[in-house]
Amino acid sequence: MRRLFGTDGIRAVAGEAPLDPKTIYAAGMAVAHQLKANAHQASIILGMDTRESSEWIAAVLTAGLLRGGAAVESAGVITTPGIAYLARHHKFTAGVVISASHNPWHDNGIKVFGGDGYKLPDETELRIEDEIFRQLESIAEPDITQLAPPVTNSTFRAGYEAFLLSAVPGLHLDDLKLVIDCANGAASAIAPELFVRLCSSAQLTHASPDGHNINADCGALHPEVVAAETKAAVADIGITFDGDADRALFACRHGRVVNGDAVLLLAARDLKARQMLNGGIVVATTMSNMGLEGALRRDMIRMLRAPVGDKYVLEMMQANHASLGGEQSGHILFPHLATTGDGLLTALVVLDIVHRSGKPLDELVADLKVFPQTILNVPVKEKKPLDEIETVAATIREAEQALDGNGRVVVRYSGTEPLARVMIEAESEETMRRHADAIAGAIREALGA
Repeated sequence: MRRLFGTDGIRAVAGEAPLDPKTIYAAGMAVAHQLKANAHQASIILGMDTRESSEWIAAVLTAGLLRGGAAVESAGVITTPGIAYLARHHKFTAGVVISASHNPWHDNGIKVFGGDGYKLPDETELRIEDEIFRQLESIAEPDITQLAPPVTNSTFRAGYEAFLLSAVPGLHLDDLKLVIDCANGAASAIAPELFVRLCSSAQLTHASPDGHNINADCGALHPEVVAAETKAAVADIGITFDGDADRALFACRHGRVVNGDAVLLLAARDLKARQMLNGGIVVATTMSNMGLEGALRRDMIRMLRAPVGDKYVLEMMQANHASLGGEQSGHILFPHLATTGDGLLTALVVLDIVHRSGKPLDELVADLKVFPQTILNVPVKEKKPLDEIETVAATIREAEQALDGNGRVVVRYSGTEPLARVMIEAESEETMRRHADAIAGAIREALGA
């Protein structure tokens, strides 16, 4: 059973267990030991987002990696998929990212990629966990005042930017006006230079990180912000990233949000037209709207549903040899281009499709008719199996029976936060709200924080 790693690495309030200095130091030692190839020294490429805590965590983690015998290079502030790319391209043993993605600034996290650019298998994460707990029994608390993060090598970030440009060759966007929200996160270090090279009319917003403003009323958590800015600027497309830029959402010229479901539809049609959609399959998740499934079906494209988490989407894609998958939240996977979801890459792919089509983004996805859907987040004090709580289980059963196939109920725990997520789709807004409120109320009564 996992005690440290969630669906996306280790994540917590920075400075508190398991992101206290001693555990971080132990994690560095464990990663260095468990990932070294045979008797050879492990080599690690390190990156971070813009949180205030990222630098001291990088310093402590690096000290642990070095103590464990690893060699460490730093790309400085860079996106999570940037580290995945660099680990694979430069043949590092592993890539490590210090980021808590979409979480608030006071949280942080540690994500680890293998040398192949993919997230670690569960069994490897469990081995690292076991060693962390063993090391904690014997090591001393590190003095963070005596530690410094590794020196940044700027050529790594430049190499990642070159990869992005090469992934969509010949892309010129001077016919488009863009608004780009960097979420005051890792994209702030790359997007300004990248999009200025591609587009003479790109308006950058929320690209001034101060350590505390990452994801704050901006970015992919608040896509309505870039949507309003896009409409106000009379721009063609808005793009918004989360804190570590592994996902992207969009806005059309009319100020409407275009989410990951719409991106999957757009990309699936383009890949199919170019005979690149393997097996006519798209992998989405349990959270994707029924409307996406229907739109794909009309194009003779089959949609499979994986559990929430790009890690699980990728597993189902690999099992079915699929060439496209993703999440409603904006994690989109193009395995012919990259090993993990990449918000900047997704943005370039979408812009390329729009440019080649000669049509506005909203027209390209106009036939995506979505069922009313809501997602309620309920803070919980523990993550007890929901089917063991009779009041909750009964309320879920009642909703499923009432919807009778004309809607969906998905209730799950977040893999990164102490939350239960209640998703309801129904044919009417009133029905959707009623069942969502009832289930959320039952969870709050039984487990509410």
